[in-house]
Amino acid sequence: MLNSFMAKEEGQGLVEYALILALIAIVVIGALTILGQNVNTKFEQVNTALQ
Repeated sequence: MLNSFMAKEEGQGLVEYALILALIAIVVIGALTILGQNVNTKFEQVNTALQ
């Protein structure tokens, strides 16, 4: 019975790590999307200035 209780805690910890990892991934994707748009705008400005 004690072993099944410990297994439940380990499974719960794994789920918590997975949720944290998913949240971090969402934040990183959002940040890269915003930064990517800003970098693209700057490259377009440089391209226009060079023409």
